[in-house]
Amino acid sequence: MRIGPRLTLLALLPLALAVTGCGTETAGERPTPGPAELDARARWAQTDTDHVYVTEAEGFEPAPMGAGVVGDDGFQVAYVSKEGVRLTVSAERRPFSAKECAASTAEQDSCVRDGARWYLRSAERHAYVSNEKGLRVEVAAPLTMDRKALKGAAERAHHADAAELDAVLPKQAGTGQPVERGDLPPVGDGAPDNSVGAGG
Repeated sequence: MRIGPRLTLLALLPLALAVTGCGTETAGERPTPGPAELDARARWAQTDTDHVYVTEAEGFEPAPMGAGVVGDDGFQVAYVSKEGVRLTVSAERRPFSAKECAASTAEQDSCVRDGARWYLRSAERHAYVSNEKGLRVEVAAPLTMDRKALKGAAERAHHADAAELDAVLPKQAGTGQPVERGDLPPVGDGAPDNSVGAGG
């Protein structure tokens, strides 16, 4: 088990808009794209619009270059505070279970049920995990973020609406070719490089 999944496609695009509360248009903004365009952009990024979740937390803003594919076809959005604390929201097709919660791993010191979610804690990070429509939705942060604040962010996590999808999904390239995965080394057998950089 891991807390805070690693991005396998880093920094698709800067988050040009705040991913929460971005449904209001102002003069000069283009209309929110329709489902067909959003679905196409998600497929190009090797994910699915159903896998894009966002949240809001006091003092946190969307991180520049902070959205991208995680795992096989999941998606993660990152937020950062003025103090540099990084909060992530991810959704993947690997539902969490009580059995996984009970398992002891090097990355998991404790796991307890907390209302409709599980609370996981390791030596450096903690997370709230829930199962939503067959997806594991995880909201994670370093221990420097208060547990109550983290729980609030987890409770506000939700599937992105059209405007939020437009803000976090990459704009499709003119070639129409899928975006190149950033975790595949140029030499060797092509196995993914899952090493964790600064900030996890």
